[in-house]
Amino acid sequence: MSDETVESGQPVRIPDVLPVLPLRDAVVFPHLPAPLVVGRPVSIRTIDHVLTGNKMVALVAQKNPQVEEPGPDEIFKIGTAAVVLKLLKFPDGGLRVLTRGLERVRLYDFVQRSPIPVAQVEVLREVSHGGPEVEGLTKNLMNQIQKLIGLLPINADEIGLTFMNLEDPGRLADMAAAVFALKLHQKQEVLETLDVKARLEKVTRFISREIEVAEIGGKIQQEVQEEIDKTQRKFYLREQMKAIQKELGEEDEVTAEINELTEKIQAAAMPPEVEKEALKEVNRLRTTPPASAEHSVIRNYLDILIDMPWSKSTEDKLDIIEARRVLDEDHYDLERVKDRILEYLAVLKLKQDLKGPILCFAGPPGTGKTSLGRSIARAMGRNFQRLSLGGVRDEAEIRGHRRTYIGSMPGRIIQSIRKAGSNNPVIILDEVDKLGADFRGDPSSALLEVLDPEQNFSFSDHFLEVPFDLSRAMFITTANVLDTIPPPLRDRMEILMLPGYTEEEKVNIARAHLIPRQVANHGIPPDAMTFEDAAIAGIIKGYTREAGLRNLEREIGAICRKVARRLAEGVPGPYTIRVQDLDEYLGQEKFFSEMVERTRVPGVAVGVAWTPAGGEILFIESTAMKGSKGLTLTGQLGDVMKESAQAALSYVRSRAASLGISPDFFETTDIHIHVPSGAIPKDGPSAGVTMVVSLVSLLTATPCSPDLAMTGEITLRGKVLPVGGIKEKVLAARRAGVHTVILPARNEKDLVDIPESLRQDMTFHFVESLDDVLAIALRSPALTVTPSTEV
Repeated sequence: MSDETVESGQPVRIPDVLPVLPLRDAVVFPHLPAPLVVGRPVSIRTIDHVLTGNKMVALVAQKNPQVEEPGPDEIFKIGTAAVVLKLLKFPDGGLRVLTRGLERVRLYDFVQRSPIPVAQVEVLREVSHGGPEVEGLTKNLMNQIQKLIGLLPINADEIGLTFMNLEDPGRLADMAAAVFALKLHQKQEVLETLDVKARLEKVTRFISREIEVAEIGGKIQQEVQEEIDKTQRKFYLREQMKAIQKELGEEDEVTAEINELTEKIQAAAMPPEVEKEALKEVNRLRTTPPASAEHSVIRNYLDILIDMPWSKSTEDKLDIIEARRVLDEDHYDLERVKDRILEYLAVLKLKQDLKGPILCFAGPPGTGKTSLGRSIARAMGRNFQRLSLGGVRDEAEIRGHRRTYIGSMPGRIIQSIRKAGSNNPVIILDEVDKLGADFRGDPSSALLEVLDPEQNFSFSDHFLEVPFDLSRAMFITTANVLDTIPPPLRDRMEILMLPGYTEEEKVNIARAHLIPRQVANHGIPPDAMTFEDAAIAGIIKGYTREAGLRNLEREIGAICRKVARRLAEGVPGPYTIRVQDLDEYLGQEKFFSEMVERTRVPGVAVGVAWTPAGGEILFIESTAMKGSKGLTLTGQLGDVMKESAQAALSYVRSRAASLGISPDFFETTDIHIHVPSGAIPKDGPSAGVTMVVSLVSLLTATPCSPDLAMTGEITLRGKVLPVGGIKEKVLAARRAGVHTVILPARNEKDLVDIPESLRQDMTFHFVESLDDVLAIALRSPALTVTPSTEV
């Protein structure tokens, strides 16, 4: 049989016995060329045998392509009889063979298996019914083929023309199955389908599936390509922009910004975990468009991180003598506080890694708590920051806001550290007792970590989200009262009390600090104005009544203003301020002693009380009227003070006979106890002694000593118990002109806090029982006090 016979399409007789050539992953269809690569030894022997004969061979697909030498059971029974057209040998011994399919054949028994497989074959004829249905299937398949050709990356014109020239429906189905990348079992299924109509339906179904897959793949490819094109376009534009800027001598601003930030981060000497977070944010900034809102948020965060003094600290002045000089220069007295600061400096000099103490200066307003913090910073050579906490009620004020919020910022602690420019400043937390706390937040709880040296070495601000070491900073808090500070927060602080000043101390402070400051503030030459000590004392006694110094400085400022006006009007100086000139400068006295006048009548006793502003004297007045066992208490008294009044009345009734009072006086009498200044709330047990003296004075018609004040808690058995705030109470009595004070015996130890000059100027009586109190307070021959009988 010649090649011309095969190419002409004339019928070829196929013998009943043919050599068998198993194929891997390939199915050959009738009437279609099929190039094959032959490499197995048995297959090469088969091709060599075929070429010596009629060049015909049975091509059958293997069921498992991995089998190297398939047997009869490992190949399909239906294949294609083909003729070998051309042969090309490779240097490695392999063959390249071009075949052309002739007819479908079925394999029967193998007549030979070695050296080449040979089997009996039966030619299979396809079944074609024709008619409109087959014609419709053929046209539909042709349309599907054209659609698939348009979706696949192949030579569409050549393949489309080949299909257009096919008129036989069966060959069209075979060629579609052969050309398009169907799976092996699908091709074998088409090969085994002899009914042309069924074959068209199967191929159409397979082609439809391939079209669906091709469309999805094309869509994905299009999206990928568009994204690639977009990225490439941006890349090209950026490169062009860089080339233009380079040509113009301009640097890329974004690149310059990134490089600048990276250099600043490396120069800031951050801790490793902080630097890692900062560089991570720089990488985010690199990929964030400058027009984006996130860009400004990241840049602001990086600027704050870089500005933080991670490794910047000031060198402490550890000269104890020089520090003492600075503290004495700025503040008079306050020996206890100064000693505590010098002790801290001394320990710091011996142990360099000492954690900063948490000091709390508590005392009345105007005693120099805030200014003392500034003096401490100056004495230590540290930077100073003041942080006012009065009315702060938001926890975020302390810990900061998270960066997810618009306009977020660090908390006040981190802001103060940043402003100070060092990691070891002196930070004064002013008015810590006036922190707010409600359902919106509790900032005092946030301060627990800040003011704990065992925790604040890794303080985490919500904005920074990286730890910052606060242990090197020295925190100082100020407060007027301690009761409003939560106990956990108070426990973290070392309390240093700053009581009020004596008259002598105020004169010295005014002479050394207040007057020079006010003279300079009003532009008066230093030699144009002087104050006599008596005038200063007159201002303190007649125009101020306070524990601190603020009103005293205001009155001195008022005098300086009048002197400044006279100098501006051309009236020459110098001016000497004398005590007799105070009426001219300040008007009539605002305060005067009313002790003698108020205590002239029986029923009035003078007590001393502690207040957040220092100490005050209390005039407790009692009166009696006809009635029946009535006790009226007025003056806006608290529950504890009311109970003290009840206890005082019960004591007087139980001791009526020994006090010279009718035992049944209360049966026909109503008692009214009043504490003036009724608009001011009052509470506490320390007025018990004063109430007893007031009642006994009323009922015995004996006035109290006019130069006497007292304090102490009482029991029903007549014992006098100790009270607090002794120094403030004694100072208040002295300001009111009192020189004799009755105190509980167990408070004698508290006189250590009172200045020596004040102790020498005043008389103190220490009592253990009310009998001792009445004997001192009511000095009248008509009153005999005898010890009570135990019941």
